[in-house]
Amino acid sequence: MYRAAIITASDKGAAGQREDLSGPAIRELLEATGEYTVTRSAVLPDERRELADTMALWCDQGVADVIFTTGGTGFSPRDWTPEATADVCQRMVPGIPEAIRAMSLQITPRAMLSRGTAGIRERTLIINLPGSPKAVRESLSFLLPALGHGLEILTGAGGECARS
Repeated sequence: MYRAAIITASDKGAAGQREDLSGPAIRELLEATGEYTVTRSAVLPDERRELADTMALWCDQGVADVIFTTGGTGFSPRDWTPEATADVCQRMVPGIPEAIRAMSLQITPRAMLSRGTAGIRERTLIINLPGSPKAVRESLSFLLPALGHGLEILTGAGGECARS
């Protein structure tokens, strides 16, 4: 069982002016696999420093093996999630967002506009997902079947063979 945390980046959501639908969609999909338990979730404003500080804190406290973010990956002047993620990661994982975009391009040409990224801080993987519930579901349906292998290696849950 992997521990997951969810951050929704949304000014309106954080202010209580819009219901967060993407964060609950992530939770639903993760829990449906039977392989994840959600340990933390938050709806934060689109503030680079606050997003980065929360990611770093959760990683450093070891509260999650993977943090999924949703929102803040587009072209809006307030979209800072990829930069906040890069601020805290020690190693980037370009294959994950590349794969998400490649899969999403089969559905919509707008997928090329996603700036989402992924990286590792300590023993926690951080993955930026799009902001819409539909895109979250599409991305996770593609990503989750392969993700366990990477988390097994990252967390050391795979035993000696996985760590060598």
